[in-house]
Amino acid sequence: MDGLKKQISRLICSQFDTLGIYPDELSGMFDATPDLKMGDFTLACFRLSKALRNSPQRIADQLCAALDGKIEGIKRIESVNGYLNFFVGDSEKLRQLDEMLSLGSGYGRNADGAGKTVCIDFSSPNIAKPFHIGHLGSTAIGNSIKRLYQFSGYKCVGINYLGDWGTQFGKLICAYKLWGEPEKIESDGVNELARIYKLFHERAEEDPSLNDKAREEFARLEAGDELNRSIWKKIRDISLDGKFMGVYRLLGVEFESFDGESFIAGRTGEVVDELKEKGLLEESDGAMVVRLDDFNMPPCIVLKADGSTIYATRDIASALYRKKTYNFDRSIYVTDAGQSLHFRQWFKVIGLMGYDWEDQLVHVPYGKISINGEKLATRTGNVVLLEDLFSEAIARVKKIIEEKNPDRENKDEIAKAVGVGAVIFNQLSAGRIKDVNFVWEDALNFDGNTGPYAQYTHARSRSVLERASVTGKINDVSFNAQENELFNLLSKFPEKVVAARESYEPSIITRYVLDVCQSFNRFYHDCPILKAEGDAKELRLRLCKVTAETLKNALWLIGLEAPEKI
Repeated sequence: MDGLKKQISRLICSQFDTLGIYPDELSGMFDATPDLKMGDFTLACFRLSKALRNSPQRIADQLCAALDGKIEGIKRIESVNGYLNFFVGDSEKLRQLDEMLSLGSGYGRNADGAGKTVCIDFSSPNIAKPFHIGHLGSTAIGNSIKRLYQFSGYKCVGINYLGDWGTQFGKLICAYKLWGEPEKIESDGVNELARIYKLFHERAEEDPSLNDKAREEFARLEAGDELNRSIWKKIRDISLDGKFMGVYRLLGVEFESFDGESFIAGRTGEVVDELKEKGLLEESDGAMVVRLDDFNMPPCIVLKADGSTIYATRDIASALYRKKTYNFDRSIYVTDAGQSLHFRQWFKVIGLMGYDWEDQLVHVPYGKISINGEKLATRTGNVVLLEDLFSEAIARVKKIIEEKNPDRENKDEIAKAVGVGAVIFNQLSAGRIKDVNFVWEDALNFDGNTGPYAQYTHARSRSVLERASVTGKINDVSFNAQENELFNLLSKFPEKVVAARESYEPSIITRYVLDVCQSFNRFYHDCPILKAEGDAKELRLRLCKVTAETLKNALWLIGLEAPEKI
């Protein structure tokens, strides 16, 4: 419907010189009607009342008289209580449906991002620690945001900014030297590293001098000590090549860069020197900070009292490196909402340093996750490992398949797609800023408004198309209520993609997917497809095929596969 809305917007703007709104802005002000009997879309003239100094009803009446009969594809316009309701003709709907059909797997794509680059920093776990449910939010949301931008033509640089530096590695190196068994670490990988890390904290409570030893070990690492560097590299390689990459492959998540904090650590000195040269650093209780009082924020610490750098220093250095390396048009950071102040602070420091791309830096926060109402805690073991979560989901789906359809081919592939899809859809089904309480039964629920339901609906549409295909032209088209409802939903896919991308909100796509599934299943139940004849059959097959392609694209945008058979 976008083309019609833009055409109408240009005509409206040409009618009123004093409107003060550009056609593109006006085209974004159209809304869906609450009932398709009231029209296919509507324009609330209340929004134009102030600019035109007239009542909404009179504006709607004027526009109705000026536009009626002048827009090809619009069969009727009604002015009702300050709203301008537009009814699209069936022939125009068929034309749009055929256009969607011709685009196929490209339906919904646009070229908004042509020639532009976006960096997306997401997932970014700390190495040598279990890859657990707490990382699912950043991983799933970040992957979806990246795909939304890719779908819109942007060049995307996915960055896994690994937590592979800092004082915790002094603790790990210390624990490795005291209790590490190389053979066990080789065989058990991250699990054994997590065990000795937890053991370090338990022993440090009894013997606080262990913390001093850990600081000494990290100081040696920073100074380039050969033994400590080799231990650190082993820890990093085990973490990256083990559990992390296995989960990423399972999810279909890809990164263009794995440069972590260790890569940036050597560049922080340049940031400190620049801040000093520009007169932005001040001493505060022994630390060096950038004052942000004028922006109602506490100071941004750049150097701690002992002269060591902090997260903000490394993030500033990383942003400068990424701008120089990728020349991004937007750089997005997906982390939990608890880090919001941190990002506001160092974004502002970038601006104070004189760089004019502060507004290209975007923090995308999401809610915290708990397990059965309790806070995640790696040290105490209150975590659910992603590897275990996805294995359990896949096993449950396979059991269902074997019970209901034991002769189904490719059971393992289907179980993987549906099991992983159930967990990801569950994570992305609510607004990202909402806190999530992880409960096994909810995450692995395959009934109701879930990922498996969406994947099953896609498979149902493909099953119909296996038995019949779109062939001839339609001579006399007439959409009934169910056909019209489904068409209207399908036509909204491109605008949903833009809305989800610009608000960094994958749940817009998950909700849209469920709306399409519910509408298609009503259509499937009430409108016989294969038993219909002539023009009715051709129209319904078109709707079925566009539904299949739209669901496939939409599911990909949120990180789900779309099996053709389940």
